[in-house]
Amino acid sequence: MSEQVAPPPASDAVPPQPAGETPSPIEPVPPAPVESETKKSGASKVLKVVGAIVVIVVIAGLKFGLASAIGNFLNKDETADAKVGDCIAELPEVSGTKEEEANDAKVVECTSTDAAYNVVGRVDGQTEAQAKAGTACDQYLKEGEEGYLFYSIEPGKTGYLLCLTKKA
Repeated sequence: MSEQVAPPPASDAVPPQPAGETPSPIEPVPPAPVESETKKSGASKVLKVVGAIVVIVVIAGLKFGLASAIGNFLNKDETADAKVGDCIAELPEVSGTKEEEANDAKVVECTSTDAAYNVVGRVDGQTEAQAKAGTACDQYLKEGEEGYLFYSIEPGKTGYLLCLTKKA
């Protein structure tokens, strides 16, 4: 008895059909898109991590005043555009040649109950030494009138000086 080995059928071979029937073409089944699912799940994980970080930052901002700090950074000086005739809200009390920081100084409506000072003069291009000398506002103050200086000058640069009087 002899054994015969037949070669495996070719992948494009059509299987035998019963007599009288026409063969139908065989179409290969495409492989499952494993790679795109992996990309989608990776992107989904990244979005979840970024979302969690944003939530943490928002909560920390609310708890620790980060929003206020960002607001102050974006609008550092609320008196930068002050001009003669404007009013300034309450500032720290000073007397003589004493200086106080006024980080929360702001321009307000002169009809506001917060209005405490009138801007009677503005001098731009002042150095810190010029501002501390205190003579730049002499021309804006009437004799015997008590005046106040408010300046915003970065060290080593020039800035502006506001000449103020107490609002009556």
